[in-house]
Amino acid sequence: MASPRLETYCCPNRDAATQLVMNFQPEVFCGVCIGSASISLLLTILQLLPKKGQSPRKMPKASSSSTILLLISICDILGGLGMIFRSSVWLGFPGFIANISVVNGTDVWPSTFCVGSAMWIQLLYSAGFWWLFCYAVDSYLVVRRSAGLSTIVLYHMMTWGLAVMLCVEGIALLYYPSLSSCENGLEHAIPHYITTYAPLLLVLVANPILFRRTVSAVASLLKGRQGIYTENERRLGTEIQMRFFKIMLVFVICWSSNIINETLLFYLEMQPDINEMPLKNIRSAALITWIIMGVLNPMQGFLFTLAFYGWTGWRVDLKWRKREIPWESMSSSTAGENTYPSPVNYQSNIHDSKKISTTDSQQTDEAISMLSEGNTSSDERLTRSSPIYQGW
Repeated sequence: MASPRLETYCCPNRDAATQLVMNFQPEVFCGVCIGSASISLLLTILQLLPKKGQSPRKMPKASSSSTILLLISICDILGGLGMIFRSSVWLGFPGFIANISVVNGTDVWPSTFCVGSAMWIQLLYSAGFWWLFCYAVDSYLVVRRSAGLSTIVLYHMMTWGLAVMLCVEGIALLYYPSLSSCENGLEHAIPHYITTYAPLLLVLVANPILFRRTVSAVASLLKGRQGIYTENERRLGTEIQMRFFKIMLVFVICWSSNIINETLLFYLEMQPDINEMPLKNIRSAALITWIIMGVLNPMQGFLFTLAFYGWTGWRVDLKWRKREIPWESMSSSTAGENTYPSPVNYQSNIHDSKKISTTDSQQTDEAISMLSEGNTSSDERLTRSSPIYQGW
């Protein structure tokens, strides 16, 4: 699981609340993390692999949204690998991990492993949060026709730059002036927790607003495409809205336990003695949410692929062939096939106004298709309702 408590545990003089959760059934907790991360890792890769029975089509040009979705899955996969490696070392070498608690110890490798593995997990999941925010921004810009593959460079700079900067800054403030003196006061820990949870809270607050604005813009595009709002357009708009809802639902399910757990632990830290009897229920709630975090945090990768693409099936096709991957835009291949030729080739006496209208409709179809990538039924309805399909 991904929690700033992992970095805090690397301090030999860690606070009592961190000591409480990290010492609660560590073997069981590490086993839960390994099991959940392994299942999520395997199912995520299975979702992304090509499947048998899929008709090969010409590979279209990737969109910025499809690239972002793939990068989110990659961050989840790498973060899950970090969890598996970290928990496996904790289970396999308990004596090595025990040296972390030794103050002024001569062996620096246990602390190095503790800090390095915790930073790896935090960095990858923080980058995933930033990519998810970029996806919401890109979805809104796409329907406003202000985004494209060129903007992916800006997203890379923002995502990796902010993720690295916040991670390094939080770790530096936590371990200042040295690893043995961290956690002597909240002035060390609070900045670290803020830099860790800032991107998570940004997604929780900003993404629903951006998704709602995108859905409204999609409805306007669909209405203005032909001047009418048919049942197909209504269904397509509903499916895009449902896709955004699934993404946010998965995010809330996987990370709400972290916010609850940190709130409970911070409350315990403010108490003179966390072992007092009146605090028993709070301690129990903190330990329960701690285990829940170990289950839900790694499962984000697989659950996100379900929200992005739906269930893609079990039948994996490992034969190499040029094909369309499931997260690519499907309208691009439709527009490029000979079955539905471009209106420009229909006849030479088409009025310029119709050509301009057809181009606008194509741009609208491509923008909407980027938001419904991986949904075959949506793309089929989009193709049938477009002027290109109707021979306009």
